[in-house]
Parts: sequence; C-alpha cells; structure tokens
Amino acid sequence: MGDAFIRHVELLGYEKRFFPSQHYVYMFLVKWNDLSEKVIYRRFTEIYEFHKALKEMFPIESGDINTENRIIPHLPAPKWFDGQRSTENRQGTLAEYCYTLINLPHKISRCLHVVNFFKVRHDDMNPVTDSQIKKPEVFLLPKDSKKNPTDITGPIVLQTYRAIADYEKSSRSEMSLKAGDMVDVVEKSENGWWFCQLKNKRGWVPAAYLEPMDGPDESEEQEPNYAGEAYMVWKSYTAVEEDELTLKEGDTIEVIHKLLDGWWVIRKDETTGYYPSMYLQKAGEVNTSVKSEQRNRSAPPRRSTIRNVKSIHKQGRKQISQETYRRNSKKYIQNQRNMRGNSQNKANVIIEKNEPEGNKPKAQPAVPPRPSKDLILNRCTESTRKKIL
Repeated sequence: MGDAFIRHVELLGYEKRFFPSQHYVYMFLVKWNDLSEKVIYRRFTEIYEFHKALKEMFPIESGDINTENRIIPHLPAPKWFDGQRSTENRQGTLAEYCYTLINLPHKISRCLHVVNFFKVRHDDMNPVTDSQIKKPEVFLLPKDSKKNPTDITGPIVLQTYRAIADYEKSSRSEMSLKAGDMVDVVEKSENGWWFCQLKNKRGWVPAAYLEPMDGPDESEEQEPNYAGEAYMVWKSYTAVEEDELTLKEGDTIEVIHKLLDGWWVIRKDETTGYYPSMYLQKAGEVNTSVKSEQRNRSAPPRRSTIRNVKSIHKQGRKQISQETYRRNSKKYIQNQRNMRGNSQNKANVIIEKNEPEGNKPKAQPAVPPRPSKDLILNRCTESTRKKIL
C-alpha cells in the first residue's frame, strides 16, 4: 500500500477542558485512505502554527510572491485570549479551511507536514484528565452548520450508554466492549455505527450493543411512516434472517421505519422487511465518497441476533412485528388506491354531467303566432292592410 494520505477532515465541534487549566480544543474526524476514521483534538494555536509553517513551505501557493497565485486558504491569527465566544465563532472559518486544504493539489494536501499534523497523537487517545476536575463540556457542530456556521448548541453533555453484551471489534477503527461497560457517545450515525469513547479508548461500536440508562426504548427513534420515503439500493444484500429482504443494486424501494441500529424496515411493492440502511441512498441523490467507503464495510449486527444480552431494564424494548408492518403498509396502500379511485370517479361524474349540456343544440327562439285579419286591419299601416284585402 502507498503512503498514507487524508481523504476528508470534518470539524465535529469543540471541547471546553478544565485541566491543567481551562482551555478549548477543536474536535476533528479524520478519514484516511485506508478507510480508517480517527478523532483528534487540536488547540487553535497549534492549528495556526501549522498554517504558518505550511505557507513557508509553499511560498508561491501562499501568495507571498504574487497574491494572484494564492490557493492556500486564509486563517485568522489567534487572539490574545481565546475565550468561548471566539472559539465558537471561528468554527465556520475553520471547517471551510480544512475542506479547502484537503482539496488542494496533492503536493500540498498529501505532504508530510499535513499528514503528520492530522495523525493521531498519544494525547488524542489518552487525554490528560484529573478525577478531581469537572468533566469536559462538549459543544457539537450542528448538521446544518454550512447554512448556520455559528448556530452552536451547548454545552452538550455526551450521552452515556451501557453495553448489553460483549463485542469484539473486527477492524482497527472499532472498539471492543464488555457487558456493562459505560461509554460516552460522540457521534450517532444512521448506518448503525456510533463513535464512542471509554476512558482512554475511542472507536466505532454497533448501536445494537448499547442501551440508554433511563429506559429500554429509544426516544429518538421515529415512528413508522407508512407513506414511505423513496430510496434506491446501491449495494446488494442477501437476506440471512426470515424477516430481511434480498435486493439488488439499483432496486427502488420505500423506507417506512428508520431504526437506530441501522436496520430499516423497507417496502418493495407490497412486501416489507429489514435492510441495512448503509446500503441505501435517497432517490436522486448522487453517490458520495462516504458511500464508496462504506462499500468495504459490513452492516452492523441486528439487536435480535445478539446473544447473552444482560440488560439493566426489566422491561424489554418495544418491537413492532413484521406482520404489523405488512398489515399497516397494505392498509395504507389500499387507502391510497381508494382515494385515487374516488377522485377519478368524481372527475368522471363531472365530465359526464358537463358533456350532455355541451352536446345539446342551442335553443331556437319561439315563432310568434300569425296575427288575425281583424288585428291587422285595426293596427297595421295602410300598405299592410291593402295586402290582405
């Protein structure tokens, strides 16, 4: 395999830390050419020093010789004191900087200076903490940050979940768990893989292995939408369980229930079943590099296939049977057909009522009766009277 290079850098947000003193660090999700994904933490002063060194390495591309040749993005210098407001307001600029940087010509974006700066450090995997100091506060960038780069919610205290069974990782980007482990969830992906941290470890974990602390049911899960949302299959899958569907690449389907474990209930014609969400894309959506990367990843395990589950909740998760999905789905489809039929019948009735009126000949004016001889003699002119004499 060739030299390592970065495919994508995404700003996740920032942390407010209290050890050894109060300071702020930005959180980045770095995606590498070997399909691994790492979360790193950098102070803005570090980022700015990296930026200055990069400009010195490429004086032409930084515009030092001719400003018209500049392609390396601008980055404002750090303030005398970087507080929370400046840290927050800088996120939009920093996200745009990283996007532009990684899309520069390879001699810049893949140089050792860039690669080494974004590599995982010891502090990223083992952040300096003190049990006597309060836990860092996490401020995550919203998903629509491109539209509102300064619209930050926070502080966001990471949600804590509990592992319901042992999980052995199958790749370097994942994290192994033991039943009962308490993890903080940094990112929830709709494909069923969640990025978690446990003490000094971080990695991707199947959402199916995690349960919330306050109850067995996920309040974030949407209700079934039997109207369906149009999706297309971009990766084939052969059903393993009876309630799953086998589909081929290019098939069009409708998603009727999005579940957090990454296994969505879909409808193909009038048949319903489970299918990995990571193999689906919205109808009309262009296939992205993220989906291309996922082609090499396996679907996460389903909750129903996990053995030796040890939950702390007496009541289990509420599950909808496949028969209920099918029945309600068919009922919705039939109602839609009936509504279309009724609207069509109403249209036909209106046409039928209008057609006879349109086809009727126009009414002719009535012919008045011929006046009598006496009436003509008494009321008409001399010339008219002469005609009847």
